[in-house]
Amino acid sequence: MEQKMNYESAYKELQAIAKEIESESVSVDVLAEKVKRASELISFCQKKLRATEEEVNNIIKQMEKKDTPEN
Repeated sequence: MEQKMNYESAYKELQAIAKEIESESVSVDVLAEKVKRASELISFCQKKLRATEEEVNNIIKQMEKKDTPEN
C-alpha cells in the first residue's frame, strides 16, 4: 500500500516520469504504465491545487468580513 501522498512527492514523481519519458529511457513495455501513473499524479496535483485555492479564498473572505466595519 502506498504511503499517504502529498503534493511535493507527487510532483517530484511526476517530474521523474517526465524526465524518463523525455530521455527515452522508458522501455515500450512500461511506457503505458508510466503514462497511466503520470495521469494519476496530474489528477492528484490538480485536486490538491484546487482544494488549496478554495481554502485560501475562504480565508481571504473571512479576513475581509473581519475588516468590514459593521453598520
